[in-house]
Amino acid sequence: MQTKRVLIVEDEASLASVMGKVLSKNNVSVTIAHNGKEALAAMEKEAPDVVLLDILMPVLDGHGVMKAMKEKHPDCPVIVVSNLNDQRTRDKCKKEKNVKAYFVKSDMDDDDLWTATQKFLFPLSSPQPQ
Repeated sequence: MQTKRVLIVEDEASLASVMGKVLSKNNVSVTIAHNGKEALAAMEKEAPDVVLLDILMPVLDGHGVMKAMKEKHPDCPVIVVSNLNDQRTRDKCKKEKNVKAYFVKSDMDDDDLWTATQKFLFPLSSPQPQ
């Protein structure tokens, strides 16, 4: 089976490291980018299966990353992991086709992260017609 790849886009190095460890212990290949520009460069080298994306970042924010992904990676699922807990931001993210889940960092634990990510890395196969 092919190794699944997750791109973590998070400017807080310690949080990015923790998220990476959670995924790595589940045999997922992890790449970490600390801003949106690094994220887009990483996606050019190797397309991820899922992107975990912060909204507030230097250089290029999460909204800029999602805008760029529409053109080059339109089918890659995005899970937003942000400190922003306002309805306006949630609504803006929900309008993005690729955003599949939205977590507030302070409310998320390791199990939440893995459960949400796993759902998009290993979707249930559709039953085959008999």
